[in-house]
Amino acid sequence: MAIEIAATTRNVQGTGASRRLRKANRVPGIVYGAGEATMIELDHNTLYYALRNEAFHASILSLDLDGKKQSVLLRDFHMHPFRQQVQHIDFQRVDAKKKIHMKVPLHFTNAEVSPGVKTGGGIISHVLNELEITCLPADLPAAIEVDLAHLDLGHSIHVSDVKLPKGVEVAGHHHASDAVATVQVPRGHVEAAAEAAAAEAASAAAAPAVAAAAPAAKK
Repeated sequence: MAIEIAATTRNVQGTGASRRLRKANRVPGIVYGAGEATMIELDHNTLYYALRNEAFHASILSLDLDGKKQSVLLRDFHMHPFRQQVQHIDFQRVDAKKKIHMKVPLHFTNAEVSPGVKTGGGIISHVLNELEITCLPADLPAAIEVDLAHLDLGHSIHVSDVKLPKGVEVAGHHHASDAVATVQVPRGHVEAAAEAAAAEAASAAAAPAVAAAAPAAKK
């Protein structure tokens, strides 16, 4: 079921008009693509809390504009530099027959049972948190799952290892060899191991000198 958001046509434009809208707890915006661009306005609080939902950023949305629904994607929004206030928002109309480009969040699973963590004492590092993809609107996933169950210490999962949903392809600047997640020994453990090795080496080096000095002491 599509996430719905309501809006009305904005009949006034300009900086002053937008400022007055914001003071009235409204957000100016625009809907473009597949026809003429339409200036819109939305309720601020409803929109603010919708933007906190991860799926709102990577789903086909149902925009109820003046009582008529249309499928759109969230393309951009601007926040106030220091206030929790949405300043402007952009939506793009969706053509069901044309592929879209989207950044979709990655959801990592089974990190706690991966050999690198469970037996190797490593920690997972997320190199990528989202993946740019292309697909038809009907095939757009809200998120892509990355299974870490078999990740060993010192190894990585790459873009080519990610299982994509049907009809979804990697797009943008990603390469098959790009790392998505790695598992590494924590830095503190590495330093502790290095110090222990250095101490052991120093002890081993001192042992022959002690042994050589022992007979001399007996004389």
